[in-house]
Amino acid sequence: MKLPNLNEARKRTNKEVEYIYLNQKYDNKLFKGQKYFLRTYGCQMNVHDGEEIASRLESLGFEMTDKLENADIVILNTCAIRENAHDKLYGFLGRCKHAKKDNKDLIIGICGCMAQEESVVKELMEKHPYVDIVFGTHNIHELQDLIINRKNKQDIEVYSCEGEVYENISYKRDSQIKAWVNIQYGCDKFCTYCIVPYTRGKQRSRRSNEIIKEVEDLVKKGYKEVTLLGQNVNAYGKDLEDELSFAGLLEGVAKTGIDRVRFVTSHPWDFTNEMIDTIAKYDNIMPYIHLPLQSGSSRILKLMGRRYTKEEYLDLFNRIKNKILNCAITTDIIVGFPNETDEDFKETLDVVNKCKYDSAFTFIFSPREGTPAAKMEDKIDMKTKENRLQELNELVNSYSLAANKKYINKIVPVLIEGISEKDNTKVFGYTDTMKLVNITNGKDKIGQIVNVLITDAKSFSLDGDIKE
Repeated sequence: MKLPNLNEARKRTNKEVEYIYLNQKYDNKLFKGQKYFLRTYGCQMNVHDGEEIASRLESLGFEMTDKLENADIVILNTCAIRENAHDKLYGFLGRCKHAKKDNKDLIIGICGCMAQEESVVKELMEKHPYVDIVFGTHNIHELQDLIINRKNKQDIEVYSCEGEVYENISYKRDSQIKAWVNIQYGCDKFCTYCIVPYTRGKQRSRRSNEIIKEVEDLVKKGYKEVTLLGQNVNAYGKDLEDELSFAGLLEGVAKTGIDRVRFVTSHPWDFTNEMIDTIAKYDNIMPYIHLPLQSGSSRILKLMGRRYTKEEYLDLFNRIKNKILNCAITTDIIVGFPNETDEDFKETLDVVNKCKYDSAFTFIFSPREGTPAAKMEDKIDMKTKENRLQELNELVNSYSLAANKKYINKIVPVLIEGISEKDNTKVFGYTDTMKLVNITNGKDKIGQIVNVLITDAKSFSLDGDIKE
């Protein structure tokens, strides 16, 4: 079957487009012997998108390379959450420009969340004419066609709409031990600082039977762990009729028999008692929850559009801790939100002192063009923001170290994932509570869940020995 022109395809029904782009068999000899270089920035969703992109490139015959100078096509899979993500991209684009001078046939492509921002695409077209293709998060399925039909010109193919939810997507998974499983796309929360609803669109949930079928297939292939993935994972199913709640989906996935089930990222506003009960009920749902706080000040939380107060967050935190035994909780915190006062910041420190998080991802507020927060007047100087971040990090790290020290001399189950990048004499893995463990022995145990005696603890990792 011949592929139609892209504009013609968009006039067809969604099911016809799905057939055209997802069931078309490409000639895997078209680019045989040529190399692709793929670099991904950002969150777990971007990483999983990268697995689909790699699969699509290899369906055309491309082979992966980790060296830019050896590549025939470069794909930069971008993030739009923080300003430094933009800076990293533009810095690396300079290297790509020089690579193209040495290889004029080099194809340079940009995709991901930045490619969904109209101002960014305009800038790319004007300032970086050596970029050949730009495609968004909603039209990854067009990648093969974009490459095949290039006419030695810049092809910009970006949807500003959300697109559909497609099934039976092929992935080149980064691991044969654990896997990402998308359960939804997009987000309806519209936190005032966040660009995601504008780049990935409104929430679209997959059908639970398709998700469970994907996990069952992974179990048959020997996978030990799945992470259910979504921008707001516990809002799953709210956009569909006659569908499971997220708690119901969790239970269905647990019943597949997969050894370990995780999920990211949850929103406190959608975290229900049913979820807490389900996590507590099943041993293969890991006692680890990432529960973003963002700020401890109810005033700032309202400005952020987070839909909960400090008190409501702490109540949820305590309900989780009281019901789920030995549960580890991590968080995200933003400092320096427009006009955050010293008192607001003290409220954040107060929550950290009460929750004693296992760890936290902390950031200085980064305004994103197109979001309400970017238009807010901000009178806080950068030095103040940096000082607050330093104070917060010192507090968070002290609790991280204290939490990790509790593991010393304990034997805990660890999924061994591979050889340590920093020391090839060691292997690494994660506990059920998502603690990184570096292990002095066990190369023959990669891919297995084994008991490990913890011998030492640092702020960000543990050391241990396998116990036979």
